[in-house]
Amino acid sequence: MAEGVLGGLLGEETEKAEVEAGERTPSAEAYAAAVASGMTADPEVARQTAAFLASQTALLNVQRIHIEDEHTLRLASLRNQISEQGLRRFGLRLRTTSQLLVALIIAALALGLAVMLYDAFHSRSVVIDSFQTPPPLAAQGINGRVLASGLLDVLTEIQAATRSSADHPSLLTAWSNDISIEIPETGLSIQELERALKARFGHDQHIDGDLIQTTAGAYALTVRGTGIQPRTFAGSDRSLEQLTREAGEYLYGQSQPGLWAWYLGDRGRAAEAIAFSQEMYPKAAPVEKPYVLNAWGNAVVYVGEPGAREQALELYREALRLKPDYLVAQYNVMQMLTNLGREEEVIGVGNAMLKQTGGRPGRGDENLYQYWDTAVYNLQALRAGFISDMEAHGGLGSVTASNGAESLSVAFVDVLLHDLHDAQIRLSTVAVDPGSAPDMAAKALAAGMLAHARGDEQEAARQMEAMQKQYAVPSVWQSSTALLCFAAPIYESAGFPAKADAVFASLGALTFLDCTRFKADILDARGDWEGAQQWYAKAINLAPDLPAGYYSWALAASRHNDLPHALELLKAANSRGPHWADPLKAWGDVLLKMGRRAEAHKKYEDALRYAPEWTELKSVSAST
Repeated sequence: MAEGVLGGLLGEETEKAEVEAGERTPSAEAYAAAVASGMTADPEVARQTAAFLASQTALLNVQRIHIEDEHTLRLASLRNQISEQGLRRFGLRLRTTSQLLVALIIAALALGLAVMLYDAFHSRSVVIDSFQTPPPLAAQGINGRVLASGLLDVLTEIQAATRSSADHPSLLTAWSNDISIEIPETGLSIQELERALKARFGHDQHIDGDLIQTTAGAYALTVRGTGIQPRTFAGSDRSLEQLTREAGEYLYGQSQPGLWAWYLGDRGRAAEAIAFSQEMYPKAAPVEKPYVLNAWGNAVVYVGEPGAREQALELYREALRLKPDYLVAQYNVMQMLTNLGREEEVIGVGNAMLKQTGGRPGRGDENLYQYWDTAVYNLQALRAGFISDMEAHGGLGSVTASNGAESLSVAFVDVLLHDLHDAQIRLSTVAVDPGSAPDMAAKALAAGMLAHARGDEQEAARQMEAMQKQYAVPSVWQSSTALLCFAAPIYESAGFPAKADAVFASLGALTFLDCTRFKADILDARGDWEGAQQWYAKAINLAPDLPAGYYSWALAASRHNDLPHALELLKAANSRGPHWADPLKAWGDVLLKMGRRAEAHKKYEDALRYAPEWTELKSVSAST
């Protein structure tokens, strides 16, 4: 009963408080009296109850006020905490970012130092320091920097003209690329630190010198450098520019003997190149020796004295022994083997190069496979190698210094690919140096082969005569001997058998595969089939891993209607020269003779993949 009354009163009071929204409730005493009167009739108990309830009500009011105040304070505190937490998070992010930036700066500095150390250890630059000049000359504008810059120009010009595979060192002056930023607390600039590291750990070659003017007005220029003996260049009849060039050539030769020997040979100064190589090789640094040997071999071939090819081959092989990954020397070995009539050995050298470079395309320049491609009649790759080499060297190519010779080689290959239109375009547009024997020989060969392919045998013979005249120049004879074989069948077709025989006689005991198979062809054309077969067999014995001997014999066997033997020989030729269209086309011709039309068509289609511009092949393929 009492609980029900209390609950009801409390409920009423609560409801009233909610409705009145903050107005003051009835007095505690009245409330206590009301409760007490409902609980007991004893006045004392009611009074005490009312007093108790009043005190509790007062306490509750105080607590309520405290709670409200505390709640307000708590909300303010929470807001402050949230604000402080945001500030702490921002500070943490800022500190983390700062630490990361500091770490990155330290890492960048460490990386920069590591790069500088690496560069220092591997630096092999030629650094031209400032020269010394007397005040009167400096007043005329001829100071140390001017002299150093003049020498740098000479060295740069020589280097730009040196199309060698040897590493070209950096050429710079001591003040090149100066950086003014100083490293804190050291007083050193970054450039000065780099120089200090290179001086301590590098292999740079520093060059300096001095210039004086005699009382007679002549200049005397003295140059010296790291590992370079001082030398003075003087002369009353020479200008300062001439003295600077002489000094530059001396310095280049002493600092980069391999490149200088190559340059001399490349500029038609082969005798100088040989003398220089003989002098410098014993004292050249180990890293330079292979390049000196290779350039020495080139110069020997250019001079063309008896035994030049054998001597050059020995020099190239010694260069390879010192530097087994020297691909240019391997290329030169294949060239000499080819022109010594030892074409079979080219396959072994070419295979070794393929393995070393990781295949094709690989780490080696495609043009370095030139003689390997020629041996196996990989003509599309041979042509592409020539063209890429020309594109990489200003349209001239890197193999020879003669203008246009490599483009003329492309024209020759175009004829072998039966692309007569492209061959004609190249012959009509290439700039040929009339004073260059290699150029004139290459042009005559390509033009003669083109005329022969078109059936103009008299023009072809005339071009072969022009080519043979150039073979009187030793460098042409020594470096392109094997190509002379192509003149013999052209002379024979033009009705000059004596000239054909003279070609073979001029080669003496040299055993060229092409000469051997062409000799067999000529004997067959003259009616000596038995003698021809002996020479075909000799061709195959000379080079069992090359396709040309098998192919020539197969054509002859087909002409004599020995078709099974022709098929056997053509299969052998194709296995050794799978990218050569001619054996595939001949294979199709033999199959067509045997009435196996569908098989013949398949061989013609295969051949077209390797000679897509061969007009006759396209015609016969379309008709089968």
